[in-house]
Amino acid sequence: MAELRSFIFIDRLQPQTMSYLGSWIRGVLPRANVSAQIIEVAPGLDIEGVTDVALKNAEVQAGVLVVERQFGYLEFHGETGAVKAAADAALDALDHTGAAAIAPTILASRIITSVDHQHAFLINRNKIGSMVLAGESLYVLEVQPASYAILATNDAEKAADIKVVDFRMIGATGRVYLSGTEADVRQAAAAAQEVLGGRAL
Repeated sequence: MAELRSFIFIDRLQPQTMSYLGSWIRGVLPRANVSAQIIEVAPGLDIEGVTDVALKNAEVQAGVLVVERQFGYLEFHGETGAVKAAADAALDALDHTGAAAIAPTILASRIITSVDHQHAFLINRNKIGSMVLAGESLYVLEVQPASYAILATNDAEKAADIKVVDFRMIGATGRVYLSGTEADVRQAAAAAQEVLGGRAL
């Protein structure tokens, strides 16, 4: 039986989170404020059967289907009722409930105030989101399973006026980079940690 590593429902994809996701996905581009479901399983190839069932059971659009070394990832989006119907069908195929998913573990969480201009340059060389600017504050988060990075990013964006610099939701761990004023970054960090079940900084 497949291990259900994450089963994440997002009620409304926020504009920056949606745009960042759209910058690298190979499937159908999402739109802001649609609902989304992310499923992560092990072994990775089991995500193919989950995808087949989800897409045949509801009118949703598939954005991400990735099989990497150990894990498989599926993201689909659309109208809330359709997303929930496809998600329920996926759970039935996995013979799991959503509660069987692994709870997120925060591995690292830090706020860096007044980022140095060299540090900002180095971060911006490797990103595809917004740029962190010298003097801004930066929030970095590492979480496991990796797919929880999108949930943390989306909730942080809902909570505060921050920039989504980067989030990685595939692999051994997920990583999030957010920037803005110190007050906004602290508010975003608290929201990200709260949704993951961790303590605020």
